[in-house]
Amino acid sequence: MIVALMGMLALVFVLVVVMSAMARVARIEDPVSPVALPTYGLPPLPAREPREDDTAAPARPSSKPTSEVTRRPTTPTLNRTAKGNTLYRAGSPARTNCPAGNGSIYDHAQFKALILKTGKCMGDAWAPALTRAGIPWTPPHYMIAARKGRGACGDYPSPGSNVPYYCPSNSTIYASTSAMAREYGPLGSWNGIIISMMAHEYGHHLQNVSGISDSWWQQTINSSSRSGKMALSRRHELQATCFGGMFMRSVAATYPIDGTRRNTLLWAYSHLGDPPGGPRDHGDTRSNAAWFRQGYTRPMAYQCNTWVVGSSSVS
Repeated sequence: MIVALMGMLALVFVLVVVMSAMARVARIEDPVSPVALPTYGLPPLPAREPREDDTAAPARPSSKPTSEVTRRPTTPTLNRTAKGNTLYRAGSPARTNCPAGNGSIYDHAQFKALILKTGKCMGDAWAPALTRAGIPWTPPHYMIAARKGRGACGDYPSPGSNVPYYCPSNSTIYASTSAMAREYGPLGSWNGIIISMMAHEYGHHLQNVSGISDSWWQQTINSSSRSGKMALSRRHELQATCFGGMFMRSVAATYPIDGTRRNTLLWAYSHLGDPPGGPRDHGDTRSNAAWFRQGYTRPMAYQCNTWVVGSSSVS
């Protein structure tokens, strides 16, 4: 009996060992549910639009990493051509608080301070509009001399000229206060007339950052005739005049520009244009007055698209 009892105990021991081993194997082979990790960024777009009959339960996430890259917003493609530029979607410049005061155009310190102050107003007006359109924005620089100076684009004022100019190579507006006073003083002592000229130069900065100037210059290089090059220059300059009118309208309430001063501006531009016998590169008095009025009375960027109108409108 003792032998039989020991045999039974041995059998029980073997069964216990076998069952324990089987339990360990079962635990090892249990499937492990994957842990979902948070993702950062936008999810991939669906392959197709969902349908109303899509009722199947979503698939369980895989524990294996995938090579799919999360899609992120892309920078909008900008149109940098003169005719279809993205700038034309910018709308109006922001209405800006810009009281000019009574700074004299004949006093260098007062005139320079006025130019810099209103230049900041121009940035405050235009930056939101261009940013809204997706155009990268940086304001221009200023170099203001009492008499003469020299910058990246040469002497300022240019030889034989009194007017300010914009240098695209370093995004700087150059001006001589005494030269501008001589040039524009006969049109009136009110400083708004000259500031509108500075707004024209600021318009060239808009053309530069948006790509319009590059498009104009490429067309100029490709033009085989002097008359064709001059026609392109007039479109470029008259557009800047229109942008200047848009800015002056944006500060009309605070500059201030009442009905009388508005008429003064319109009158002044009817006396500005290419001189008789000179190069026809800026437009005649009729065209200058028309495009300043266009910007002032219809202050939307697309209204200043001088590149799509007939030649008679940019003469």
